[in-house]
Amino acid sequence: MTHDLLTDLRPLLTAEASAEAHATGTEPGDLEQAVWLRLLERLATDGPPLDPPVWLRRAVRAEARRTRRATRFEQPYETDPADDRDRGPEQLALAAARRRALREAVRRLPGRCPRLLQAFLSPEDPTYQEIAGELGISQGSIGPERSRCLGCLRRLLAPEVAARQLRG
Repeated sequence: MTHDLLTDLRPLLTAEASAEAHATGTEPGDLEQAVWLRLLERLATDGPPLDPPVWLRRAVRAEARRTRRATRFEQPYETDPADDRDRGPEQLALAAARRRALREAVRRLPGRCPRLLQAFLSPEDPTYQEIAGELGISQGSIGPERSRCLGCLRRLLAPEVAARQLRG
């Protein structure tokens, strides 16, 4: 029954996610993955929705709204360039300390987040296909999982960053 439901909803979800993704600034596949996760969570707790197509449309829109709200608050760092060229010893030491702190925080994350984010931090710059093969997960789930892991990392680092800024 679950397999039939997923098979029946796949074309509708693809269409709905494609229609909503542009407005959220995300990939349709990431939106699809998030809705599939919501559906699987619902199936495990409450069973299938009474009207699956209606539920799916609402879930896509809710996930799109959540994504838009999250991206509204994300801002690029203006004072922390990624390029270490033409920097003095003090700036290089501070950048190295930030990288160490980031790697330590990544190691404290739950589940497979440490391995996933370490792959993204790798100097070899592996492709999604290589990461998926190494971790034994589907290539399509890397984006949503990376997003969840980065959310965990933000929550983990927020108190530390706030405390450091207050010391000033």
